[in-house]
Amino acid sequence: MISRVAAHPYLLAPVFGYNAAFAILARPVQQPALFPKNLLKNGTSRIAALAKGQPAAVRVSPQLADAAAKPVDEVLRMLQTSATGLTEAEAEERLERHGPNEVASEKERGWLLRLLITMRNPLVVLLSLLSVLAFLSGDPRAGSVMALMVTLGVALRFAQESKADLAAAKLKAMITVTATAVRDGRPREVPLAELVPGDLIKLSAGDMIPADIRIISSKDLFIVQASLTGESMPVEKVEAPAVLGRRSPLELENVCFLGTSVESGTASAAVVATGPQTYFGGMARSLSGQEVTTSFDRGVNKFTWLMISLMAIMSPIVFLVNGLTKTGPDRWHEAFFFALAVAVGLTPEMLPMIVSVCLSKGAIAMSRKKVIVKRLNAIQNFGAMNVLCTDKTGTLTLDRVILEHHCDVVRQEDDGVLVTAYLISYFQTGLKNVLDRAILDHREINDLIPLERFQKIDEIPFDFQRRVMSVVVEMPEGGRRLLTKGAPEAIFRRCSRFELGGDVFSLEQIIIEDLKEEYEHLSNDGFRVLAVAYKDLDPRAAYSKDDETDLILTGYVAFLDPPKETASPAIKALQQHGVAVKVLTGDNELVSRKVCHEVGLPTDHMLLGGQVETMTDEQLAAAVETTTLFARLSPAHKQRIVQSLQRKGHVVGFMGDGINDAPGLRAADVGISVDTAVDIARESADLILLEKSLMVLEEGVLEGRKVFANILKYIRMGASSNFGNMFSVLGASALLKFLPMLPVQVLTNNLLYDFSQVPIPTDDIDPEQIARPRPWSIDEIRRFIFFIGPISSIFDYTTFFVMLYVFGCWDNPSLFQTGWFVESLMTQTLIIHIIRTNRIPFFQSRASWPLTVTTALIMGVGMVLPFTPLGAAIKLTPLPPLYWPILGVTLLCYAALTQLIKKWLLRKHWI
Repeated sequence: MISRVAAHPYLLAPVFGYNAAFAILARPVQQPALFPKNLLKNGTSRIAALAKGQPAAVRVSPQLADAAAKPVDEVLRMLQTSATGLTEAEAEERLERHGPNEVASEKERGWLLRLLITMRNPLVVLLSLLSVLAFLSGDPRAGSVMALMVTLGVALRFAQESKADLAAAKLKAMITVTATAVRDGRPREVPLAELVPGDLIKLSAGDMIPADIRIISSKDLFIVQASLTGESMPVEKVEAPAVLGRRSPLELENVCFLGTSVESGTASAAVVATGPQTYFGGMARSLSGQEVTTSFDRGVNKFTWLMISLMAIMSPIVFLVNGLTKTGPDRWHEAFFFALAVAVGLTPEMLPMIVSVCLSKGAIAMSRKKVIVKRLNAIQNFGAMNVLCTDKTGTLTLDRVILEHHCDVVRQEDDGVLVTAYLISYFQTGLKNVLDRAILDHREINDLIPLERFQKIDEIPFDFQRRVMSVVVEMPEGGRRLLTKGAPEAIFRRCSRFELGGDVFSLEQIIIEDLKEEYEHLSNDGFRVLAVAYKDLDPRAAYSKDDETDLILTGYVAFLDPPKETASPAIKALQQHGVAVKVLTGDNELVSRKVCHEVGLPTDHMLLGGQVETMTDEQLAAAVETTTLFARLSPAHKQRIVQSLQRKGHVVGFMGDGINDAPGLRAADVGISVDTAVDIARESADLILLEKSLMVLEEGVLEGRKVFANILKYIRMGASSNFGNMFSVLGASALLKFLPMLPVQVLTNNLLYDFSQVPIPTDDIDPEQIARPRPWSIDEIRRFIFFIGPISSIFDYTTFFVMLYVFGCWDNPSLFQTGWFVESLMTQTLIIHIIRTNRIPFFQSRASWPLTVTTALIMGVGMVLPFTPLGAAIKLTPLPPLYWPILGVTLLCYAALTQLIKKWLLRKHWI
């Protein structure tokens, strides 16, 4: 079989096999369960649905449990197949009946659908309707300006999101997979999609399991199930019928699931379930295409509807006030177009474009930091994230087992124990298991002993009844010695003495209990433990398992998937940035607690999957606040924990790479996976890390906060300015006999102002603005609007006073409109420099040069426009010289008052 490179990180490494089962001997007795204990009901063949909260469509095939409980010959009869496999005709008929062996995946969106999604925005729809209404009502200039605004915003957003979709499509591209199936009595390579129930397949080291299967025959078969359970150690699979009872399907020794992989050994197996009927397929089908509304989406939507609500209230009032207070036969017609222009002015029509450009710029920046963005909206959520839920294996740990301790019977480091273990692993024949390789990595043993002086005489292979294996070696000083390693409880039964400090003591029963406490201490500390013993033998032709008695216990070798060196500093860095880290794993609590302790995460409060299962949503929501470690979790448990954190107001990130992580990835505000993850995890994620490290996350979090900070600048500026304009328009409409500004002037003002804000995504960010998570807060935005917005109205009214009483514009509407046009454009454009920073603008913090240039340019255009033919075309008139110093004082006072109110709001912690 051709293994799939992207199936699991194990497949990227050189594949080694097993000839002994020390992996299963050394792991804790209890396995982590993917499903609740009540998954199998009283040993019957019916498989119940997954745990509460798991998507209803995700089930284990009922036939799989039936097959697990039956002998091999009955399994073949049940699947209507034989030892020679299916015929090609039978396979074609079953393929037609069951469909291809493919899991659900997200459908690629065509350009038309992407365009419609881009236009499916309340602001875009509103502006489009207003533009059409302007054309139908006989004002093509106003309609053209609105149409231009819509076109620019939609085109830019469509272009950016098309690039993102294209990158995501390349990232999710699958490598073709084949399986070795027996057809017409001969093994041949069959495309994975063409496998059908009843097919017999051949498995060997490195293969991905191509379907849900029942083992027919096996030899030293070990399966990596980390993508399902999070447990780093492989598990043994055999062909004997399983006793169902109340065990989890993952504990069935003769069943393998699609998406797991063969670590070592060989096997023949019968395909029981394919495609959507597999556990993997059911998970993918239930999750594929689900769109989860994140905190970013909710925040933008709330703000959008807040502004639309203000516009819906304001525009009719403006229409009525102007229609009732003005004179002339066209007063209602003019009032209508003015109200229409005011509606456009109150609409933050550039928000979709600003958001898209900010997110796209962030995606490019994050790609340079080894983070690929699949969904642009996830960038802001990444920055707003204040809780990160992560798996353990490969994220906090190396995803590689190493020999951590080699100690005597009282847990003191002892090189003699290492030498004995090394000799056993060195001389044993066949392929080496993961623990053997960890021992043999200690090549410094060559400095301790001359290996060439030892000679292997015989070997007593491992078997599952004894659970030990031995080699007989000729010692350098002469004499033969039996060296044995195995499960501690199996070694203890074969020992009559123990060695400590070079002396040998009798192993009395009371001492046995004390010695057991020593190795149990290692086990309880999360280590996988093997015991090592020896015995001197007389020379003879052959040796047998009967010689494995009256052994001398020398000590233990303890193994661990150790934490990465970067894990602890990365966690500290995230915590300093306001992100709490919680570990959600399917592995057992002993190993998980050990790893958390070593990386600096508290484990005083820990929850197991069984406890989560019995909790109500309210109880779980209270518990997740104080709990850092969650172990023995099913996929449903991970999903519930994420949702409970969200109900408590947290913005939650979830990092995982296995099948069991997919529900959590979907439920989180931002799902994070790696490029070597299983397909369903990558498909469920929003961000893909090219390096499985929390250090990469820290950089991505800061980039996400920069994106949000720039988006918030536009929102604060546009919303406060529009809110202030609302009071100005109402007052001017009631006081004046003419329109305070012509509709085309309102739209031109708005277009110029919007253009000045286009470079906001390029703006620099003050360090304090990204120091802590900044989730969306519509209440904070409201406070900013209500306090900062009216300041612009104050200076609008001073301008009204100047134009009416200094320049006598009671009967000169064109001059009044020009004066307000220039002042409004200048104040709105200037204010971004004050709003963009919490510091003193221009002195303590300066905008990026593109933003500085465009704001200066637009302010210059505003000053020159009344003196140009274009200004005359929209009925602007040259302003008197005295206007300009008065405007200068107005701008200075406006900037000073806004800065004072902003500082007051910051001291109150209201923004």
